[in-house]
Amino acid sequence: MSVEKTEVLVVGGGQAGIAMSEHLGNAGITHLVLEKSRIAERWRSARWDSLVANGPAWHDRFPGMTFRDSDPDAFPGKESVADYFVDYARMIDAPVRCGVEVTRVRPMEGRPGFHAQTAVGDIEAEFVVAATGPFQVPVIPPIVPESAGIHQLHSHAYYNPGQLPDGAVLVVGAGSSGAQIAEELLESGRRVYLSVGPHDRPPRRYRGRDFVWWLGVLGKWDAAASDPGTEHVTIAVSGAHGGNTVDFRKLADRGMILVGRTGSFDNGTLYFDQDLAVNIANGDANYLSVLDEADAWVQRNGLDLPEEPEARSIGPDPDCVTDPLLSLDLAAAGVNTILWATGYSQDFNWLEANAFDETGKPSHQRGVSSEPGIYFLGLPWQSRRGSSFIWGVWHDAKFIADHISMQRGYLAYRTPGEG
Repeated sequence: MSVEKTEVLVVGGGQAGIAMSEHLGNAGITHLVLEKSRIAERWRSARWDSLVANGPAWHDRFPGMTFRDSDPDAFPGKESVADYFVDYARMIDAPVRCGVEVTRVRPMEGRPGFHAQTAVGDIEAEFVVAATGPFQVPVIPPIVPESAGIHQLHSHAYYNPGQLPDGAVLVVGAGSSGAQIAEELLESGRRVYLSVGPHDRPPRRYRGRDFVWWLGVLGKWDAAASDPGTEHVTIAVSGAHGGNTVDFRKLADRGMILVGRTGSFDNGTLYFDQDLAVNIANGDANYLSVLDEADAWVQRNGLDLPEEPEARSIGPDPDCVTDPLLSLDLAAAGVNTILWATGYSQDFNWLEANAFDETGKPSHQRGVSSEPGIYFLGLPWQSRRGSSFIWGVWHDAKFIADHISMQRGYLAYRTPGEG
């Protein structure tokens, strides 16, 4: 059987793969993008029905194209986001092959390049870009055993309230996904418990500007994750209902029961850490710090943006914060579902290369791995805070394409007399 050859093999046809294709194409580098399902499939099938982008359409996009049929300040729905990438791939004539899963990539023996095994045949490439993104394997902490007899699912498998069994729901995780899903369940008439861990809680808008604008002018999109663990800080922000600041106190006032971080389970009872009040207070401090920096920036630059003193009004702690539940008998509380909004891990088992550290995480600098010829794209904090966002991955892809162009030059170099 013949082996297909290409200069660059891009694995993954989501936002990272499409961005990579654009920059490789602009550089005149031949490449293939392989996607095991459809372009941007995770936006369609691994997100809940009502999900919208966390940033407005004017911001969360590639530079080369705007969202069609979307107000620039609106938050596009998940299907619109997926359609955007399909349209973009068509616009740049990206060489994407859908329905092709890459099962193994390994270095060639005795010569540069890599051999890839796919479901439809083998491919040889000089360079490989792992563009499979940060949301690969849903993580459910091993706290409540399956034998407990309660319905458990990860947020990636949640679509709408109607799919869940009757009864109350415990949502574990109060980042963007957990906060939005918990609010949707509350609005559907469910009794909802929300387990709130440490988090940042930025304002959705302030002084007439969306928070993505403030992060830009304040230089925060360029922040590096310098301290271990800071790359995984949970951020509670939402584009739902046209975009509103996530306010856990207001959710509690509407009937949601807040609890601390989920700690352990024993004989039908869940136990929570005594950290709820601290987590809420630290989230407030983060919120107020953004307002402080924004005000200082406005004053320093002499901008005429409307003042918003009411934004600093923070209500009193609700009863569930001042007198928190430290344990919950699930059956007695009528909780029939635990929904884990607890993030994802990565799976690079298909990539057999010296490109990982001792813990199995990608070993790289700005996506350039420790294995020459292997690149990563779409990782959280790959080069900065904005790396895993739509526009951020586009800029990281440009850096990788430039690096590949440089390496091509080295590999093509011949001294006089060489064959």
